[in-house]
Amino acid sequence: MKSVQQIAREIVAREGGYVNDPDDPGGATKFGVTLATMRQLGLDLDHDGKVGVADVKALSREQAEQIFVQHYFAAPRIDALPEAVQASVFDMQVNAGANAVKILQELLNRMGQKVSVDGKIGPQTIAAAHAAAAADPQLFSDAYGIARRNYYYELADRRPASRKYATTVKGTKGGWILRAEEFISPRFHLSEAQHKARVAKWG
Repeated sequence: MKSVQQIAREIVAREGGYVNDPDDPGGATKFGVTLATMRQLGLDLDHDGKVGVADVKALSREQAEQIFVQHYFAAPRIDALPEAVQASVFDMQVNAGANAVKILQELLNRMGQKVSVDGKIGPQTIAAAHAAAAADPQLFSDAYGIARRNYYYELADRRPASRKYATTVKGTKGGWILRAEEFISPRFHLSEAQHKARVAKWG
């Protein structure tokens, strides 16, 4: 299994550098770390007495990696989940916050495990996840990745401004879908035809 530090480096690479997209609710972001997160952590990197866009721009890769390891992996207790889903849940936690765990909890309920959908990893969720993974860890990992993919499509269904993250102007898979499928076995990837059929109603 990859170390959490390796996974964090891959997330930073996947997230890319500084962006401030008006269609992204996260606002100013660098390496996937948002201005809101930096304010919450009090990261005044330029020491001017406030945390603003300049601090986001000053963030280093190494600082971003440590933020992810400490606040998006260790703090939410992702390390207590089955190894098969740790990387995918971690990646989704960076991308979608507590929704990463809610997606997992909703999946567990569909699999017959009774857990609260509260976005928090507690004893109930840990036990249910290990029980679900016991029979076939890879299939459980694929199921979570597919649930992530569905979350992105459904979010774009509800929020037209987000559709550019799920599909390209040419109608091929966008960044969100490709990101989810990095954690899904190739046999469960959607074909481009299937993707186009899924997004056809968006116009």
